[in-house]
Amino acid sequence: MAAKRALDLVVAAPLLVLTSPVLLAAILAIRATSPGPAIFSQIRVGRGGDLFACRKLRTMRQGTPSLPTHEAPVSAVTLVGKVLRRTKIDELPQLWNVLKGEMSLVGPRPCLPTQTELIERRKVLGVLTALPGITGLAQINGIDMSDPKLCAETDAAYVGAASIGLDLRILLGTFYKA
Repeated sequence: MAAKRALDLVVAAPLLVLTSPVLLAAILAIRATSPGPAIFSQIRVGRGGDLFACRKLRTMRQGTPSLPTHEAPVSAVTLVGKVLRRTKIDELPQLWNVLKGEMSLVGPRPCLPTQTELIERRKVLGVLTALPGITGLAQINGIDMSDPKLCAETDAAYVGAASIGLDLRILLGTFYKA
């Protein structure tokens, strides 16, 4: 869908520039309070089941196993990480993934390759035909990947109803819920 890609580019490029001072401050805070890189790449499942390197600000202590957020120990999240997660600032590096065409602003959240139940449900429901998103219908409805069935069904509902209008409503819902 050319209009969706155009929206991604028109929003993501200026947003990356506008938020660069916030991103820089977050990077400095991460580096000042915990060892390790501030930005990390995590392999995620993209469109068609293809794997890609999803960029994020590091919110957990270095050496924490690569687990879904709902399975990671609460003690692994740094103090700065708690703030970054609550404000969604940790997702800003994904704007780069959007510019590269690996993600969209809105779509099903990309999961880890180890989340096999969610991946299989998404395959059956046709969800993997869409680019993963920084935010999505499941997120604004408070549904996370801890319930693979409900998450996949909600993602499928999004894919079936996807439109620029729905994407704009989800984007607004994301910012007003943050």
